[in-house]
Amino acid sequence: MTVPPADPRAARTRARLRQALLDECARRPLAEVSVAVLVRRAGVGRATFYLHYGDLDALAVDACADVVRDAVDALHAWHGTPDPASPPPALAAFFTALAPHAALYRALLRPGGGGPLGQVLHRDLRARSRAERALAGADRPDLIASAVAATFAGVLADWLHGLIEATPDQITHRIWCLLVTLHRARLP
Repeated sequence: MTVPPADPRAARTRARLRQALLDECARRPLAEVSVAVLVRRAGVGRATFYLHYGDLDALAVDACADVVRDAVDALHAWHGTPDPASPPPALAAFFTALAPHAALYRALLRPGGGGPLGQVLHRDLRARSRAERALAGADRPDLIASAVAATFAGVLADWLHGLIEATPDQITHRIWCLLVTLHRARLP
């Protein structure tokens, strides 16, 4: 993006483009959405689109940024000692809320956790996990943070792609148990 994020006009334009993309992706796969359709729906010019985004993938990742923030926050929505049998309610809410835009998330988050959304999710989740482990004085903050980020992104992606069969409630409990186990691992 070349426009400063503090500019309210730029923020409104990006918000309209993000909403146009989400609306279009509710009707058709991302691969079938064109810049021409989006700028028409958003009421902006094609040049304006390219002023804010390099391509459709960049817009799509930006439009899905909330899901990354929600995932990171949901995984850290607990206090005290985490109980593997009791995931935070925010985590269950996160998995349940994915349905409306699941096709778009699948287009950006490849099986195994790769893809543009997977990279953003991994980076942000790793940074938050590492910071919290370091603050708590826990062992191996870099290693465990990487394992947590990779595990969560991979399981989330595989679940969205139907490679793991589970309801939102089941996947919430399973991933929570895995992540707590990683945090409790004793490493040499």
